[in-house]
This record gives sequence, structure tokens and C-alpha cells, in this order.
Amino acid sequence: MRRLFGALLSCAGLLLAQPVPSDPGVKKGSAIPAFTLQDQTGNPQSIQSLMGDRGLMLVFVRSADW
Repeated sequence: MRRLFGALLSCAGLLLAQPVPSDPGVKKGSAIPAFTLQDQTGNPQSIQSLMGDRGLMLVFVRSADW
């Protein structure tokens, strides 16, 4: 049992030790790639269909209630 626990801790340590990308995501002020996602009712929503004359503020919220 101790060997199994030690092996699991070693694997977890290796996963956590992975380097973080130095350039994650889209840079401020740059154009985002076109994509389509489903909304909370299952209807597809594209960035182009949501964007208005002044642009778009898109906020992703992760909820434990889903």
C-alpha cells in the first residue's frame, strides 16, 4: 500500500512540475479566432453573431451548479 501511495505521489509531482506556457491565450487588443459554442439552452452562438458595433465583452464562468 505504501508503494502504491508513493508511486501516486511521484506521478502527481511530475504532473505538477510541468512548465507553464509563457504566452497563454490571446493578447490584449488582438483579434480572437472565430469559434462557435453552445449556450445554456444548447443553441449555437458564434462570436460574430454576438459582436455589436462597439465589440464584445465575453466572460467565461465556471460553476459547480451545472
